[in-house]
Amino acid sequence: MKSLYQKLADIKAGRDPKAFIIADAKDADMAFGVRAPGADKFISKEGRHPAQFSPEVWTREEFGHRNLPEFLDIIREVTHQGLVDIMLMSAAVNEQLTIKEGLFKNSRITPAARANDATDVWAARHGSYLKEPARPFRSASIDHIQCGKVECDRPENGGDDGFPGANLGLYSVTWLNDLDQDYKTLQAFKEFREEAERKRFKYFLEVFDPNVNSGIPPEKLGEFINDQILRNLAGVTEAGRPQFLKIVYHGPKLMEELCQYDPQMVVGILGGSAGTTYDAFKLLHDAKKYGARVALYGRKINNAEHQLAFIEMLRLIAEDRITPEEAVRAYHGILDHVKIKPNRTLADDLVITEQAMSYDGSAVQKSKIEVRNNPLAKKPAAGSVTKTAADADWPKKENGKPDFSSMSADQRRAYHRSRLKRTFG
Repeated sequence: MKSLYQKLADIKAGRDPKAFIIADAKDADMAFGVRAPGADKFISKEGRHPAQFSPEVWTREEFGHRNLPEFLDIIREVTHQGLVDIMLMSAAVNEQLTIKEGLFKNSRITPAARANDATDVWAARHGSYLKEPARPFRSASIDHIQCGKVECDRPENGGDDGFPGANLGLYSVTWLNDLDQDYKTLQAFKEFREEAERKRFKYFLEVFDPNVNSGIPPEKLGEFINDQILRNLAGVTEAGRPQFLKIVYHGPKLMEELCQYDPQMVVGILGGSAGTTYDAFKLLHDAKKYGARVALYGRKINNAEHQLAFIEMLRLIAEDRITPEEAVRAYHGILDHVKIKPNRTLADDLVITEQAMSYDGSAVQKSKIEVRNNPLAKKPAAGSVTKTAADADWPKKENGKPDFSSMSADQRRAYHRSRLKRTFG
């Protein structure tokens, strides 16, 4: 079973309070065009792909962005790492990697595709679309996502296994507090839901804040969004409901309000702009603390100096194994180890810059930790004997694993130092 559906089942049944879903949103080509693959500072182990530039016009360095083949290599690399639960792509990338290559066939990661691209994601350079009220639109069809052609051959067994492509999509809505515009948005959503139900296509619902002035005070906007979500889904039976929500994090109170209303409704947060590393890590930590069970990060991952290490930290935070502050320090330690210059100094990267997270001024901790299954770590020499963290003298569970709940502050710091030293030498 894919990890996504196992975790969704565990969350809804209350079996695993630590179950948390992470999605890598690599669907930016539905929005940004040339800039979608991101700055070319981080390239996968496959290296650069040949690109021809006229020397009298510009150089590859002046171009500054990855090309599509390099973008696909990173998606493959993150998929092989296996720490995210969902890989969200455009329909075109989904066709290449899921249908043609079968990248996810033996993976626990679930492929997904953006099922609509309303006008508030039309981020073409020099365009003015983002300044206009969002309008519903779909470039991709469900059939093209599922099987790469205008009409799929439906699986005879009624299951999902017969689709060569993705059978999960993201559908986004943007409510504007404008009767005519919101009516059109909800009508388009209704048509999509009914088609998805007929074609046995699963989806999750992304809810953006208004992209133009809604007339609602910013401090009240989250209440409007929560009520609109609940009001709209009250008219949707189980067969047509989203697998989970992807929404803007409006703070602890409004997250708890939504999650406590219906414990069967799985709520996730979207990442938004890149920000600092601490912004990303703290957002996941705090949203989870107040009820979120999913985090979908696009630019926060794609703009990271080292995406694999960044994702590793997200997973460790989601599993309550390290704090956001520890994760920022460990992440910078990895960058230093592999000789990648960080975008910011450690001090600057430990600052909250996003307003949604400014309510919390908790102190920065200075402890460090080893990265579990770190693909960057030095391999021990053949025949060498390394003292592991499990060999040291601190509280352990019956299975031999460290018992963090019983550790003193000094024992926890010693544990982290020992593991970090063993990892990075």
